[in-house]
Amino acid sequence: MPAAPMQPSKPAPLDLASAEKAETFKAFLVAEALAAGFDVARVVAPDAIAEQTVPALNAYIAAGHHASMDWLAQTAERRSDPRVLWPEVQSILMLGMNYGPDCDPLEILRHRDKAAISVYAQNRDYHDLIKGRLKGIAGRFAARTGSDVKVFVDTAPVMEKPLAAKAGIGWQGKHSNLVSREFGSWLFLGSIFTTHKLPADVPATDNCGSCRACLDICPTNAFPAPYQVDARRCISYLTIEHKGPVPHEFRQAMGNRIYGCDDCLAVCPWNKFARQAHEAKLQARDDLKAPALADLLGLDDPAFRTLFSGSPVKRIGRDRFIRNVLIACGNSADAGLIGPCRACLQDDSADIRGAAVWALSRLMDADAFATLRLGATGETDAQVLFEWHLAESQLTGRPQDADGNPQGLN
Repeated sequence: MPAAPMQPSKPAPLDLASAEKAETFKAFLVAEALAAGFDVARVVAPDAIAEQTVPALNAYIAAGHHASMDWLAQTAERRSDPRVLWPEVQSILMLGMNYGPDCDPLEILRHRDKAAISVYAQNRDYHDLIKGRLKGIAGRFAARTGSDVKVFVDTAPVMEKPLAAKAGIGWQGKHSNLVSREFGSWLFLGSIFTTHKLPADVPATDNCGSCRACLDICPTNAFPAPYQVDARRCISYLTIEHKGPVPHEFRQAMGNRIYGCDDCLAVCPWNKFARQAHEAKLQARDDLKAPALADLLGLDDPAFRTLFSGSPVKRIGRDRFIRNVLIACGNSADAGLIGPCRACLQDDSADIRGAAVWALSRLMDADAFATLRLGATGETDAQVLFEWHLAESQLTGRPQDADGNPQGLN
């Protein structure tokens, strides 16, 4: 007899009890997050981003847009797929905490004798604040469900912005940062990975439309195309991650930004719905809203560590920080800063001495700078000597090559 035709397999019956339990556990987890001070919490499946992020991250690295941040390339596989980072993960809770400022971050840029510090760094380091709360939430969830959990805040190879977009917290704008209808550009992100499967939320849709505000405001043209950022040209990268002298082509454009840059975030029209941070530890300290450049130049290492204790600024170290301050001084047109800048010519750090030369060349006239140069005979560092020669050639009109370097140097 002919074989009986195969019958299509029937789908497994829906386990309503399990589905209801998963919804209950999700509601518990979200409620715990909100009670802990987070403003939004939504669930995303761990397989939601790999198709998008793997090619995007590979292209980003291939183009060199990650600059010196080699860890992005080293962790690319784990970073682009949460299942590679932790194969047992079944669900991810993405959480956002509002850190909205109480004033327009662009206003400080008009006051060139003051320092502009990125909004996120004007108080406590959010990593420490958020991670502690995530651990508490995750611990209570594990106790309730018996599932395993892991928490991450920016320092692990987790692509938080794509995950947050897939969870429906917001969308990645043309500046590549997350934008929220409710909180604009001002959300810190964290995540809780769990082995318990939870129902996922609906992804957000892109609401940028034809707007180019974030692209057009960038002072260093760091966006080669919408949704792409070249870290090599980004002021946030240059002031925080970049080691050594800042490339000359970006110094004037940096203005008075000494730690990070908020321009593309602050100009976003969706900020009209944003509100001030409710968490006291994320509200700006008065002494970091508009500190005087002259005061910052006088910081030695102990004073720097004291002023920025508990702040993310502390991690770049005093030398890189003072380098940034000196560039801001050179952009200030404030002759009153010549004295503090001259004092930096005696600093132990070559990066600081070189930046001081550049700043003084911008603040002094050619004759005064030439006189200063005659007295600076003890310098031996090649990079600092180059700064002297370049500044002299620019002030005197000496010929330069195609890259702007003085000709005739051996």
